[in-house]
Amino acid sequence: MNALLINYEFCSGCHACEVACKVENDLPVGQFGIKILQDGPRELENGKWEYNHLPMPTSLCDGCAKRVEEGRLPKCVHHCQAGVMNFGPVEEMANIAATMKKCALFTIEA
Repeated sequence: MNALLINYEFCSGCHACEVACKVENDLPVGQFGIKILQDGPRELENGKWEYNHLPMPTSLCDGCAKRVEEGRLPKCVHHCQAGVMNFGPVEEMANIAATMKKCALFTIEA
């Protein structure tokens, strides 16, 4: 089983993953295989601001099963401009995730 690992600490919110997914899967307006959620902005107690972009796979995501079968990466991972997405075996992605501060690991069933 494979997994999608997203490092939220460095996501810039560019939406390249959303666009690549929509094009690859020919999704209609309002439908997403991955969607960028926004958290913030909010002022923290120390006077700093927090604003996060959170790419979130939806129920329409199949991990680009056809591309993966061909030995290619899912479109969202391939087009991530910030390089914050990884894809591979669950165990390998879990080991990488253990070294990150803010991340999420999504198992992909194709």
